[in-house]
Amino acid sequence: MTARLMIVNGGSSSGKTGIVRCLQAVLDEPWLAFSVDDFVDALPAAMEGSADGIVIGPGGEVSVGRAFRELDAAWIAGIVAMCRAGGRVIVDDVFLGGAGSQQRWRDAAGDVETLWVGVHCSPEVVTGREIARGDRAPGMAAKQALIVHEGVSYDVEVDSTHTESIECARIIANYLKQATT
Repeated sequence: MTARLMIVNGGSSSGKTGIVRCLQAVLDEPWLAFSVDDFVDALPAAMEGSADGIVIGPGGEVSVGRAFRELDAAWIAGIVAMCRAGGRVIVDDVFLGGAGSQQRWRDAAGDVETLWVGVHCSPEVVTGREIARGDRAPGMAAKQALIVHEGVSYDVEVDSTHTESIECARIIANYLKQATT
Protein backbone atom coordinates (compact mmCIF):
# COMPACT_ATOMS: atom_id res chain seq x y z
CA MET A 1 0.00 0.00 0.00
CA THR A 2 1.34 3.39 -0.98
CA ALA A 3 -1.20 5.43 0.93
CA ARG A 4 -1.58 9.09 0.01
CA LEU A 5 -4.55 9.66 2.31
CA MET A 6 -4.91 8.65 5.94
CA ILE A 7 -8.26 9.10 7.63
CA VAL A 8 -8.05 9.06 11.43
CA ASN A 9 -11.51 8.68 12.95
CA GLY A 10 -12.44 8.98 16.60
CA GLY A 11 -14.73 10.90 18.89
CA SER A 12 -14.04 14.26 20.46
CA SER A 13 -11.17 14.22 22.98
CA SER A 14 -10.06 10.73 21.95
CA GLY A 15 -6.52 11.97 21.26
CA LYS A 16 -6.62 12.15 17.46
CA THR A 17 -4.88 15.52 17.17
CA GLY A 18 -1.96 14.45 19.38
CA ILE A 19 -1.65 11.18 17.49
CA VAL A 20 -1.63 13.01 14.15
CA ARG A 21 1.11 15.39 15.35
CA CYS A 22 3.15 12.40 16.49
CA LEU A 23 2.53 10.64 13.17
CA GLN A 24 4.00 13.63 11.36
CA ALA A 25 7.11 13.26 13.53
CA VAL A 26 7.58 9.49 13.10
CA LEU A 27 6.58 8.89 9.47
CA ASP A 28 9.46 8.62 7.01
CA GLU A 29 7.93 11.05 4.50
CA PRO A 30 6.23 14.41 5.06
CA TRP A 31 2.45 14.35 5.53
CA LEU A 32 0.13 17.36 5.71
CA ALA A 33 -2.45 17.29 8.52
CA PHE A 34 -5.97 18.68 8.46
CA SER A 35 -8.78 18.33 10.96
CA VAL A 36 -12.52 18.51 10.76
CA ASP A 37 -12.05 21.28 13.36
CA ASP A 38 -10.06 23.23 10.73
CA PHE A 39 -13.04 22.89 8.38
CA VAL A 40 -15.55 23.99 11.05
CA ASP A 41 -13.32 26.93 12.05
CA ALA A 42 -13.21 28.04 8.40
CA LEU A 43 -17.02 28.28 8.14
CA PRO A 44 -18.62 31.71 8.15
CA ALA A 45 -19.68 32.71 11.67
CA ALA A 46 -23.30 32.91 10.52
CA MET A 47 -23.32 29.14 9.97
CA GLU A 48 -22.66 28.41 13.64
CA GLY A 49 -25.96 27.79 15.35
CA SER A 50 -27.81 27.88 12.02
CA ALA A 51 -30.03 24.99 10.92
CA ASP A 52 -28.39 25.29 7.49
CA GLY A 53 -24.93 25.16 9.07
CA ILE A 54 -23.90 23.43 12.30
CA VAL A 55 -25.70 23.32 15.62
CA ILE A 56 -24.09 21.95 18.79
CA GLY A 57 -26.76 21.28 21.38
CA PRO A 58 -26.41 21.82 25.13
CA GLY A 59 -25.78 18.08 25.65
CA GLY A 60 -23.08 17.93 23.00
CA GLU A 61 -25.26 16.62 20.18
CA VAL A 62 -24.24 17.86 16.73
CA SER A 63 -26.54 18.45 13.75
CA VAL A 64 -25.59 19.82 10.35
CA GLY A 65 -27.63 21.34 7.56
CA ARG A 66 -27.62 21.56 3.77
CA ALA A 67 -25.01 24.33 3.39
CA PHE A 68 -22.66 22.56 5.80
CA ARG A 69 -22.94 19.32 3.81
CA GLU A 70 -22.26 21.12 0.52
CA LEU A 71 -19.14 22.83 1.87
CA ASP A 72 -18.01 19.61 3.54
CA ALA A 73 -18.23 17.77 0.20
CA ALA A 74 -16.11 20.50 -1.43
CA TRP A 75 -13.55 20.32 1.42
CA ILE A 76 -13.29 16.54 1.06
CA ALA A 77 -12.85 16.89 -2.72
CA GLY A 78 -10.08 19.43 -2.11
CA ILE A 79 -8.24 17.08 0.27
CA VAL A 80 -8.48 14.27 -2.27
CA ALA A 81 -7.22 16.62 -5.02
CA MET A 82 -4.10 17.35 -2.93
CA CYS A 83 -3.47 13.60 -2.72
CA ARG A 84 -3.98 13.17 -6.47
CA ALA A 85 -1.49 15.99 -7.03
CA GLY A 86 1.16 14.03 -5.11
CA GLY A 87 0.63 15.15 -1.52
CA ARG A 88 0.23 12.90 1.47
CA VAL A 89 -2.57 14.00 3.78
CA ILE A 90 -3.72 12.89 7.22
CA VAL A 91 -7.29 13.89 8.09
CA ASP A 92 -8.47 13.95 11.70
CA ASP A 93 -12.24 13.39 11.45
CA VAL A 94 -15.26 12.50 13.55
CA PHE A 95 -17.65 10.12 11.78
CA LEU A 96 -20.89 11.24 13.41
CA GLY A 97 -22.73 9.22 10.77
CA GLY A 98 -20.63 6.08 11.34
CA ALA A 99 -20.40 3.98 8.17
CA GLY A 100 -22.18 6.66 6.12
CA SER A 101 -19.47 9.17 7.00
CA GLN A 102 -16.79 6.69 5.93
CA GLN A 103 -18.62 6.09 2.66
CA ARG A 104 -18.51 9.84 1.88
CA TRP A 105 -14.71 9.67 2.03
CA ARG A 106 -14.59 6.36 0.09
CA ASP A 107 -16.70 7.82 -2.72
CA ALA A 108 -14.58 10.98 -2.93
CA ALA A 109 -11.23 9.16 -2.67
CA GLY A 110 -12.02 6.66 -5.41
CA ASP A 111 -8.72 5.01 -6.36
CA VAL A 112 -6.55 7.11 -4.01
CA GLU A 113 -4.96 4.61 -1.65
CA THR A 114 -6.34 5.31 1.79
CA LEU A 115 -5.34 4.06 5.21
CA TRP A 116 -8.28 3.90 7.61
CA VAL A 117 -7.37 4.44 11.27
CA GLY A 118 -9.71 4.08 14.23
CA VAL A 119 -8.87 5.86 17.49
CA HIS A 120 -10.80 4.42 20.41
CA CYS A 121 -10.96 5.79 23.94
CA SER A 122 -13.30 4.93 26.80
CA PRO A 123 -16.22 7.30 27.46
CA GLU A 124 -14.96 7.83 31.02
CA VAL A 125 -11.50 8.97 29.89
CA VAL A 126 -12.78 11.24 27.09
CA THR A 127 -15.15 12.86 29.58
CA GLY A 128 -12.19 13.76 31.79
CA ARG A 129 -10.24 15.09 28.82
CA GLU A 130 -13.24 17.11 27.69
CA ILE A 131 -13.48 18.78 31.11
CA ALA A 132 -9.74 19.52 31.09
CA ARG A 133 -9.96 21.05 27.60
CA GLY A 134 -12.81 23.34 28.50
CA ASP A 135 -13.59 24.12 24.85
CA ARG A 136 -16.25 21.48 24.13
CA ALA A 137 -19.92 21.20 25.00
CA PRO A 138 -20.24 18.99 28.08
CA GLY A 139 -21.29 15.48 27.10
CA MET A 140 -20.07 15.69 23.50
CA ALA A 141 -17.08 13.38 23.99
CA ALA A 142 -19.03 10.64 25.77
CA LYS A 143 -21.81 10.78 23.13
CA GLN A 144 -19.28 10.37 20.32
CA ALA A 145 -16.91 7.82 21.91
CA LEU A 146 -18.73 4.79 20.55
CA ILE A 147 -21.10 5.98 17.80
CA VAL A 148 -18.32 7.26 15.52
CA HIS A 149 -17.10 3.66 15.08
CA GLU A 150 -20.48 2.02 14.35
CA GLY A 151 -20.25 0.14 11.06
CA VAL A 152 -16.83 1.61 10.22
CA SER A 153 -14.05 -0.67 8.98
CA TYR A 154 -10.40 0.10 9.65
CA ASP A 155 -6.98 -1.03 8.48
CA VAL A 156 -5.49 -0.32 11.90
CA GLU A 157 -6.96 0.62 15.27
CA VAL A 158 -5.45 2.09 18.42
CA ASP A 159 -6.86 2.72 21.88
CA SER A 160 -5.70 5.92 23.54
CA THR A 161 -7.44 5.15 26.83
CA HIS A 162 -4.15 4.12 28.42
CA THR A 163 -1.70 4.47 25.51
CA GLU A 164 0.24 7.67 24.84
CA SER A 165 -0.12 9.47 21.49
CA ILE A 166 3.46 8.69 20.44
CA GLU A 167 2.94 4.96 20.96
CA CYS A 168 -0.34 5.04 19.03
CA ALA A 169 1.48 6.88 16.22
CA ARG A 170 4.23 4.25 16.17
CA ILE A 171 1.65 1.46 15.88
CA ILE A 172 0.06 3.22 12.91
CA ALA A 173 3.42 4.04 11.29
CA ASN A 174 4.57 0.42 11.69
CA TYR A 175 1.36 -0.81 10.09
CA LEU A 176 1.85 1.58 7.17
CA LYS A 177 5.47 0.51 6.75
CA GLN A 178 4.56 -3.19 6.78
CA ALA A 179 1.72 -2.62 4.31
CA THR A 180 4.14 -1.03 1.80
CA THR A 181 6.72 -3.84 1.90
